[in-house]
Amino acid sequence: MILRFVSFLILLWIIGFAWFAIDLPRPAPDEAQTGSVVVLTGGAGRIDRALDIVGSKAADRLLISGVDRDVKPKELAAEYEHAGDLFDCCIDLGFQAVDTRSNALEIARWASRRGDKSVRLVTSDWHMRRARLELERAMPPDVEILSDAVHTQPSLGTLFVEYNKYLMRRLAALAGV
Repeated sequence: MILRFVSFLILLWIIGFAWFAIDLPRPAPDEAQTGSVVVLTGGAGRIDRALDIVGSKAADRLLISGVDRDVKPKELAAEYEHAGDLFDCCIDLGFQAVDTRSNALEIARWASRRGDKSVRLVTSDWHMRRARLELERAMPPDVEILSDAVHTQPSLGTLFVEYNKYLMRRLAALAGV
C-alpha cells in the first residue's frame, strides 16, 4: 500500500512537471492597460519588455524590483539608452529585494503607496508562476495582477529547479507560511 501511494505521488509529480515545462506562461497583449508595471531583475529581456510597456503608455509607472544596491540610476539609464527620458519621469528602482518573496513584498508596498488597482508583472516565463504566487499573497485581493511573461529557452535543469521551488512555495502557502 505504501509503495502504491509513493508511486502515485511520483506519478503526480511527473505529470505536474510535464505541465509546468510544456505550458509556460505567455506575454500579455501589448495593448493591455494597467496602472503600473513591475519587473523582477535577473533575466534577459525583462527590463527591456517593461520599458517597452511604459514607453507605449500601457502603464503609467514602472518599478524595477531587486536592483543591486551598488547600481546607480544613471548607470541603469545608460544601459538602456532608448529609455533615458523614462528614467526621469516614470521609473522607480527597488533596492530592498533579494529573492522572489522579497520582490513581492517590495512590489506590494510600492503599489500600495501609489494606490494601484492593477499591475502588470514582468518576469521570465519559467519564473512567472512562482513570482505571481508570491505577488498574489503579498498584494491586497482587490489589486488585479496581469502576467506578462518574457519568452526564454530555459534548460531542463532550470525548469526542474523552478518547478520544485514552485511546489514548495505552494505547500508552504497551504501551511500558512
